Amino acid sequence: MTKVLVVDDSALMRKYLRGIFESAHGFEVITARNGVDALAQVHAEQPDVVTLDINMPEMDGLTCLGRIMTESPRPVVMVSSLTEKGAVATFEALELGAVDYVAKPGGTVSLNLDEVAEEIVATTRAAAKARIRRAGGLSARLRSQREEDTRRAATRPTRGSTASGTELVLVGSSTGGPAILPVIIGSLMSGFSAPVVIAQHIPGSFSRQLAARIGDGGHLPSEEVSGTTELLPGHVYLGRGDADVIITRRAGRLHARSVPTDATSRWHPSVNRMVTSAMEHVEAGALVGVLLTGMGDDGAEAMHRLKAAGGRTVAESEESAVVWGMPGELVKRGGATKVLPVDRIAEQLNRWV
Repeated sequence: MTKVLVVDDSALMRKYLRGIFESAHGFEVITARNGVDALAQVHAEQPDVVTLDINMPEMDGLTCLGRIMTESPRPVVMVSSLTEKGAVATFEALELGAVDYVAKPGGTVSLNLDEVAEEIVATTRAAAKARIRRAGGLSARLRSQREEDTRRAATRPTRGSTASGTELVLVGSSTGGPAILPVIIGSLMSGFSAPVVIAQHIPGSFSRQLAARIGDGGHLPSEEVSGTTELLPGHVYLGRGDADVIITRRAGRLHARSVPTDATSRWHPSVNRMVTSAMEHVEAGALVGVLLTGMGDDGAEAMHRLKAAGGRTVAESEESAVVWGMPGELVKRGGATKVLPVDRIAEQLNRWV
């Protein structure tokens, strides 16, 4: 039985969330009406997982989250509005240590909750088993590693051409990804010569904010792919949420294109679809695939084929993944060239590319 603490200042929202969890079975539900009440419940009840509203009186969700992660760390799922303001607050929560987020229904509450009930239950179940990570420590380690990689590159003798032969790097991630993507990309060196395209499962209203955060503090500029965009070396491209991103070639140049979702895929942007499209236009040996933390198996099948065809792949290891679903599936299929903890992935990409 998973004990979940539902924190929301709306009595109606608490009632509906309680109903969702109790209908799903396997949950013991307790509730809190604000951050102050939530902290008392965390210490008294020791819940396995917390769902936490962001906007509340007396103590808001971000302040409460910071206290939880300091005083009694445990998995927290943010219940967030799908707005630009909600996106900013949600990413701040992920940096503070929240595992994931779900959409906060608006309008007719019962109708919208019915639509997202499956996602709320699945995300909370996964979060209850998730590994708690302190993102600040990860950032410091990766920053140190980037400085070391840059120092080594500056002192390494030049022996002929420095071209790596890598034409494109493809990254797939889901639960836990928004917290680690900015620090991984921020740890790639300024001389990184390949474009990077990312398929992160994310709502459409969140992807532009995430693209901006990925580009902050690093050497590589980052942008959201909302149409058709030419891929430039040393640039990062994030697929727009609630759509798929595919790779095409026009006049001999690679482009990323945002396209409507494929009904055969459960998660979007689809990692499998992105990698499959890239293999249609780029030799496998010139591709690098990276599969990070996330629920499910999106990307595992396509990256397995990529490695079998001569490409190189990295799967995030179980020891660092918030949820070892996607990368774990790649490892189980024998499709990972390297299995690495998150703080060694940027180092490996710097070496390869």
